Order: sequence, then C-alpha cells, then structure tokens
Amino acid sequence: MKTFLRLLAFLSPFRWRIALAILLGSVMIASSIALFGMAAYLIAAAALGPLLVFLSIPIYLVQTMGIVRAASRYTERLVSHNTTFRLLARLRVWAYRRIEPQAPAHLLSHRSGDMLARLVADIEEAQNFYQRVVSPVVVALVISLFAFAVFSIFSMGMAWVSLIFLVLAGLGVPFLSVSQSRGLGRQQVEARAELNIQVVDGVQGMRDVLAFGRSEARLESVATCDRALGQVQRRMARISGLQAALGDLLMNTAMWVLLLLAIPLVATGYIDGVYLGVIGLLLLASFEAVQPLASALQGLGTSRAAAERVFAVTDAPPPVSESAAPQAIPVHAGGADACDLSFEQVFFTYQSGEREVLSDISFNLRQGRRLAIVGPSGAGKSTLARLALRFWDPTSGAICLNGQDIRRYRLSDLRDHIAVVAQDTYIFNDTLRANLLLARPQASEAEIEEALEQAQLTEFVRQLPLGLKTRVGEQGLQLSGGERQRLAIARAFLKDAPILVLDEVTANLDPLIERTLLETLKELARGHTTLHITHRLLGLEYMDEILVLQRGRIVERGTHNELLAMGKLYRQLFDVQQGMLTFSSEMS
Repeated sequence: MKTFLRLLAFLSPFRWRIALAILLGSVMIASSIALFGMAAYLIAAAALGPLLVFLSIPIYLVQTMGIVRAASRYTERLVSHNTTFRLLARLRVWAYRRIEPQAPAHLLSHRSGDMLARLVADIEEAQNFYQRVVSPVVVALVISLFAFAVFSIFSMGMAWVSLIFLVLAGLGVPFLSVSQSRGLGRQQVEARAELNIQVVDGVQGMRDVLAFGRSEARLESVATCDRALGQVQRRMARISGLQAALGDLLMNTAMWVLLLLAIPLVATGYIDGVYLGVIGLLLLASFEAVQPLASALQGLGTSRAAAERVFAVTDAPPPVSESAAPQAIPVHAGGADACDLSFEQVFFTYQSGEREVLSDISFNLRQGRRLAIVGPSGAGKSTLARLALRFWDPTSGAICLNGQDIRRYRLSDLRDHIAVVAQDTYIFNDTLRANLLLARPQASEAEIEEALEQAQLTEFVRQLPLGLKTRVGEQGLQLSGGERQRLAIARAFLKDAPILVLDEVTANLDPLIERTLLETLKELARGHTTLHITHRLLGLEYMDEILVLQRGRIVERGTHNELLAMGKLYRQLFDVQQGMLTFSSEMS
C-alpha cells in the first residue's frame, strides 16, 4: 500500500487533468448507456407502428448520444494518455535527479542492464497504474451508482440485483484474478530485468564473445531468460482469459436475471412492455465500466514490483551531502584561478568493517605545483581523485581547498574548480562537438579550436568528412585509444579549471602514443595545480614532488631523483618498468 500511495503522490500536480479524465470517462459510458437504451426503445416503439412524429425525440437522442459518446471517448483518451505521459516524464526526471547524487558510489553495485531496466521498463510499467487503475476505478464507481439510479426507476429489486452483479464483476472477478496471479507480477519484472541484463551485456561484449567463440553460449543464456519470461507471461495470459470469461458470464447472467424479474412486471402492467429490451441493453452497457477492472487489478502486482525496484534505487542515501549553508570557495592569494589542495590525515574505507583503502594520507599541493601519486595497482591512488571530487567523503581526516574543508562548499562549485582526465573517461554516443562541450557548454568556436590545437587533435578533425559533427559511436569505439584520450584532454583544456587531476591517463596505451600524450599533458599542466596519479613512472622528472603509495599508505616521498637514490619501492618499480620498455623496444 505504501508503494501505491507514493505513486499517487505524483498525481498532485495533475489532479485537475485526472478529474477531467474521470468526468469524460463517466460521460462516455453514461452516453453509451443512454445510446443503447434509447436505441432499444426506438426499435421496440417503432414495431408498434406509431406516427413518426412521436419518435422524433428518441431519434434525435440516439443521434446526439452517438456523437457525445464518440467525442467524449476520443477526448478522454487524449487527456488520460497525455496526462500519463506527462506523469511518466516527471517520474523519470525525478528518478534521475535522485540517483545522480549517488554516482558513482551506489551505482557501482548495479549492472548497467539492470539499471536500464529500472529507469526505462520499470518506470514505463507505472502507466498501467495511472491509466488503467486510478481513473477507471472512479469511473466504475460513478457508473455503478448511475445504473442503480436508472434501474430504481423501474424497480428497486432490479436496481439491487444490477448493483450486485456490477460489484461482482468489478470487485469479485478482479480479486479472484489477483489471488491467482499473486507473485507473478514480481516474477515478470525480475525475469524481464534479467533478460535486459543479458541482452545489454551481450551487445556490449559482442566482440569478445565472438572472439572467444562463445556466441552459442550467450544466445542460450538469453534464450533461457526469454523462456522464463515467456512462462510467466503465459500464466498471466491464462488468468486473463479466465477473468474475461467470468466477466462475460456475469454480464449475460445479470441480463437474464433482470429480464426474468421484469417479465412479471410487464405482465401485470407495472412496466410498459416497450421497456423490456431497454432494461437488457442498459445493463449490458453498464458492464463496460467494470469489466476493465479485472485486467487492471491483475497488473497491480507488476506495477508494484516495478515501482519498488525504482524506489529501491532512488531511496538509497547519497554517499555525500551538501552543507545546509554552503560557503563560497575563498579566493586564493594568487587570484580567482589559483587553488591549493591538501589532504590532512585522511583515512578512508568503502564499506564499514572492510580494510582501510587509505591510511593517514597527508600532503599539501600548492598553487601551480605538480604532485605525482604512484604505486602498484590497488594501492589506493585513484581513490584520492574520487575523494577530491567528493564522490565519497573520508572516513576521518579532512580534504581542504584554499584552506577550507571541501565539505563546506557546494558540490557544483567544488567540481567546477577541478578538471579530470581519467583512463576510463566516458565518451558519449554523440558528435565530437557535443563531447567537447560537456566540459563547457557555452564555449565559443575559437575556444573549441584552441582546445583541439592544444590536445593535438586539429589535424585529426580536419581529416574527418564531417569534422566536429562526426559521431564517435557507443563509448567512443569509433576512435582509437589515443584519440579518446586526446578528446578527454581537449575537454580538460576547454574547462580550464585551476586544479587538474590526471588519473592513469596513459594506461593501456602503446609506448609511442604514451610518450606523445605525456608531452601534451605537460602543456596541459602548465599553470595549473596538478595531481598526477599513475602506476607508470614515465615523464615524472618534471614533477615537484612524488608520493609513493603502498597498501593505502605513503611509504616514500621526494623528487624523481631523490626517490631513485633511496633505492626502495620507487626504484624497484622504475627498474621493472625500464626493463619492460627495453624488452618492448627490442621486440619492435
């Protein structure tokens, strides 16, 4: 019930539209009842052979009700569908706004296919709740009372019988359907989500699947998920067939019962015989309001399960929260574009009870200086960048920008002061221009050209037939690894933030491209406060200081030459990588 109440809360801004849809739905079925009733009266009265003038009013009423029924039906569908689509759009935007502050912390625990299913298919499922439950239930109630009032004109006994059958069709059959389909809604949503996961994973990893000859196994896993979903859907289809049959049975039984009650009244003259057909058709038309409720309530389980999956993601608390009264970032003595970044006895763990990823990390990166963080994989280097951007907060200790704890600043202000070039920079399936403008949407054409020149991409873009309008494909796969990294560097040039974070930017690149990119990065770092995180020890001679991390702790610090002279971990890493480079050169 709590889930449905939360879904109903989204109706508040559209309450007048919903009221209009209910009014139009009630008018539509009421006009249908009047149309059937007047048509039956017209046929029966015409058989008695009266003058045509006495039938003019029923004829006009039939014509009018036909027009009203068609107009109200079209308008009701237009209003209800438009309102539902607006509701879904509002729900999608709300869900995105709720999950955005959780990135990347909580989203790492969800597979991309599952998240896609929650934000697309599961939210789409909510339309069944809004469109097939909320308005139709109220319309069914209104029409049932309207039918009761109409039949009470003929006989209170017929009125109560009609109401009983309408209640049985509107509540009895739906609740029987719900009891039979209990749990199937959740199974359907979960099976659909698993199928979506398998399809998305298969498409994203298709090259590797084909390369390793595992296409048949992948197809079988997708087919297995599809069979599981199909099995649930077949069970729900059988229940739908049963409820449709029961609905028709109740409708026809009700008509015969009312006719059996009316015949003695006609025989005694209490009711004019011309109304006998009217009674039967009035009841048949009234069932139009209650028959859709069975399938609507059957789908409630699916809607609830889908909504719970969406709320499970949106209700997760964000890993960081902004201050109730955020401060402006103070201006550094070097000017508005100058920044100092410092870590003060920072400890951090991703999950309570797990081992510490960072332990007692302290350093001060002053304006314009360049600091490198190096160490073996898993030492906690990239975590430093995530903490600086406040994707997480330290377990203890503080991270300061211009002398103030970054938790005092607005998140958007903090991130405006930091430009990141990462190994796994995401490239959107859009044009080169759109990917560049992600850094600064208001950038001018001259600024874009300058960023391309600085990132050494100008010649590459000129060779493209569409230039900056060229689409780069899913995750930028139409670009080489070096081109993707240069695009990420161009973004950083375009953003021109005072603090530059380079996170494993040359990993997985061949030595020639790596050395070329390092020269570009030197140009990018000029005049910026630079934090260079890497496990590759190339090009670190120009760093002002190097910190060596091992198992989350700083074990060495100094310049490149000082660390080599110490002959400890840094020297070991350097010698190993030099040997690998020598071997690579000999092989080439």
